[in-house]
Amino acid sequence: MAVTFEHATLHDLPKIVETYNSTIASRLVTADVEPVTVADKLAWFNAHSKEKRPLWLVLSNGEYAGWMSFNSFYGRPAYDGTVEVSIYLDENSRGKGLGKACLEKAISSCKDFKINTLLGFIFGHNEPSLKLFYNFGFEKWAHLPKVANMDGVERDLIILGKRVG
Repeated sequence: MAVTFEHATLHDLPKIVETYNSTIASRLVTADVEPVTVADKLAWFNAHSKEKRPLWLVLSNGEYAGWMSFNSFYGRPAYDGTVEVSIYLDENSRGKGLGKACLEKAISSCKDFKINTLLGFIFGHNEPSLKLFYNFGFEKWAHLPKVANMDGVERDLIILGKRVG
């Protein structure tokens, strides 16, 4: 399986939103509880750039398989070297090793974007994602108990971090 990455364009946003929305029902990946629209994600899309905060399409053997992004942390200049990495894979692409390829790409790209700290914000019950990040040397930096309420179920948020620079 050949995994490649290319920068997303506005034309790709509907597919990115479709992939994002496909994760909502599981209550495992995102704190959104209702589907979002392309219009809802436009400002988020525009906050990304090839030069500083990339939004990549993940391609498996040349076919769309999901997306990955670097998102600014806390919105203050002193935190420019810290980003949250987000990985969302198409339903048919999950569990096939693409998350590993994404984290390899994220870590290897940090120098290009002057990033020295990667963060992952992961629900405490999302064991596959926690395992993936731990396998790449991320450590638990924070545990926010019961901060999310989804369908009456309170969920913990785990913040994982890794120094890369």
